[in-house]
Amino acid sequence: MRSGLRFGLLLGLTVLVVDQASKWLAFNSLSPYTPEALLPLVNLTLAFNTGAAFSFLADAAGWQRWLLIGVAVVVSLYLLHWLRSLAGGRRLEAAGLGLILGGAVGNLIDRVRLGAVIDFIDVHYGGWHWPAFNVADAAITVGVVMILLTAWLDWRRAR
Repeated sequence: MRSGLRFGLLLGLTVLVVDQASKWLAFNSLSPYTPEALLPLVNLTLAFNTGAAFSFLADAAGWQRWLLIGVAVVVSLYLLHWLRSLAGGRRLEAAGLGLILGGAVGNLIDRVRLGAVIDFIDVHYGGWHWPAFNVADAAITVGVVMILLTAWLDWRRAR
């Protein structure tokens, strides 16, 4: 197995385990939609998102669950293919792909099991709240930034 594939899969598995463990703790320790202060700007608030990012499609009639499951499966398979095809030495790209893959599978598990994704991190300031999120969402975000950084560095090298 190529080192980039191994590294990406190991990182993805780590994200998946941490994500599912943190969601299990949140589900079993927090009351739904009841904020618990963690830090001055961070609450733990158990929430369930039936939609996609920023609750997009959350108000749909239920069909979005199957659409989002399908999208997650297709994206995960594509990410696996991308990871397998990476040339050696592409560690930053492998890390980004692994983070996205682990996060996608973590949220996919919730969607299949519960019909919604468990969110519990609530960042706020004054009366403003960022939409609740979870470890998988954070990993996907960081992974996308790493992929964009890789593309930018490749573009700079090519110039």
